[in-house]
Amino acid sequence: MQKNIYSALAAVTLAVTGGTFAGTASAQSSDCTYPLGAVLSLSGSMAAIGGAIGDAGQLAVDQMNEAGGMLGCEVEYRLRDDQGQPNVGIDAAMSLVSIEGVEVLLGAIQSGITMPVLTSVAVPEGVTQISCCSTAPNFTELAASGDTQGYWFRTLPTVRPQGFVMADIARERGYESVAVIYVNSDYGVAMTEAFNDAFTAAGGTVTEMVPYNQEQASYRAEVSTALATEPDALFLVAFPADGATALREWLSFGGTQNILLSNALRATEFIDAVGAEYLQNAAGIDNAQFDGPSVDAFNAAWEERFGSAPEGPGLHTMYDAAAIAMLAAQKAGVYEGAAIRDAVREVTGPGGEVINPGPEGFARAIEVLAEGGDISYVGATGPIEFDDYGDVSGPYLIWGVGEDGELTQVDTWDVERVNELMQGQ
Repeated sequence: MQKNIYSALAAVTLAVTGGTFAGTASAQSSDCTYPLGAVLSLSGSMAAIGGAIGDAGQLAVDQMNEAGGMLGCEVEYRLRDDQGQPNVGIDAAMSLVSIEGVEVLLGAIQSGITMPVLTSVAVPEGVTQISCCSTAPNFTELAASGDTQGYWFRTLPTVRPQGFVMADIARERGYESVAVIYVNSDYGVAMTEAFNDAFTAAGGTVTEMVPYNQEQASYRAEVSTALATEPDALFLVAFPADGATALREWLSFGGTQNILLSNALRATEFIDAVGAEYLQNAAGIDNAQFDGPSVDAFNAAWEERFGSAPEGPGLHTMYDAAAIAMLAAQKAGVYEGAAIRDAVREVTGPGGEVINPGPEGFARAIEVLAEGGDISYVGATGPIEFDDYGDVSGPYLIWGVGEDGELTQVDTWDVERVNELMQGQ
């Protein structure tokens, strides 16, 4: 298989260089390359955020190459569009692995695409998969059963705490009854179930939970069903394009502007499509970052590259997914899926020299590893520590929409606050 050629090349290069890869000069003098694969939704219902998420992965690759490359070779970022379709995602992932020699897959965004890529490509082919954006809890269940064989990681928390936090927000705002319209996917179902469990336990009433299928021309039937229950508020669990269509119809039919929004809707394209004036009383959730130099380093690099702040879902977590993949390969000393899998936890978590994002941080990581030392990557999202199932915990932010349509930060939930809310759940 083509991917084995890259493993063999890495082994030969490792032997020739005496077992270490250090310094920028080796990458500059070498014409070898390693492919790093990514499968993301660049078109379809997630197109509004998929492109920027892809850019975050490219930024990490560019910075690693500036630092000297991975294993002494340049990294080539191979980004493929799943078009929001599981079968397209599987085909793209298989092509990356079997033809292009990819040993790490980043993505996908939607859990309903990430899961078949994991079970049909990554695990059977022995390729490490690190998702930036898929939050469904069934990945944890799969890992707990041993069916991921340890090849699965994700750099953001699962969706269940988000549902509980949003239920708490709803109660804080005095909503007694909430209708939910949600995308009919692993992500949407899991978020809705968590919200329903938490909101009803707190004494609220979920008047209706209405699923929708993606990329419909209209969602009038679903909106009408939810509206008929006359709820105090609407919780919309959706992706940007479909969510904008559904919410416009909700508002046009006289639905309340008391709106709760899922993390995937934290996108300027969604706000522009709906109209900021209708979202002044909306509250959404998204994954947050810890404060500190590692987050500042990523934010500054993003602003320098793209001329704007890194706002929107998946940017920080995609950068970290790419960075961890490359640092794990550097630690393993070989570009091979199982070796990278086994090295992921060795370059994250406490105990080693702290490595921050950026060329200087990556160059230092290469140097420390070449000397036989240990590193602890503290990323764009802050400290990262994977549990036995490839999951991480992290903080959340509550966001709103300003009068001019800008994204605003209303509140933050640190890990301790989230854990307290989730105790016994």
